[in-house]
Amino acid sequence: MNIIIIGKNIDVTPGLREAVEEKLGKLEKYFTPDTEVHVTLSVERDRQKIEVTIPVKGNIIRSEQVSNDLYVSIDLVEEIIERQLKKYKSKLTSYKQNNESFKPEYIEKDFTDDEEIKIIRSKKFDMKPMYPEDACIQMELLGHDFFVFLNAESDQVCVVYKRKGNTYGLIEPEC
Repeated sequence: MNIIIIGKNIDVTPGLREAVEEKLGKLEKYFTPDTEVHVTLSVERDRQKIEVTIPVKGNIIRSEQVSNDLYVSIDLVEEIIERQLKKYKSKLTSYKQNNESFKPEYIEKDFTDDEEIKIIRSKKFDMKPMYPEDACIQMELLGHDFFVFLNAESDQVCVVYKRKGNTYGLIEPEC
């Protein structure tokens, strides 16, 4: 695995680099040596955050952890990614083209699926074209954390969502 570490508002000290490489090095048993792991360490006020992104063909494995201690966040992020890999193994490796990022030992090993994904409710609704700002207002009126809408500007299905700090995000498809 190739671990790429960058820092935002923080100098990546040799101690931090060693802690990240040691913890995330435990994931080597799942991935081939040429798999890239992108790690971003950041500090904002008293929040210490680590973001780990592992692009594998067709999917992205990602985790983000925030705490008062960056070393605690590093421990947590490794555990969560390992749990994700075990939980979604069958989905991650279900297509032949996705297998090239993973080691054969990981693909062949069976993990117990503790929490099977079950869709228990389905909704259908009319989507009238609206602007992202209007979609945010509609989301607030409904009391939801996200809202799917037809963007009046691009005529594409988009999603607005609440972010931390009372801000909003917009997800748009790439064409």
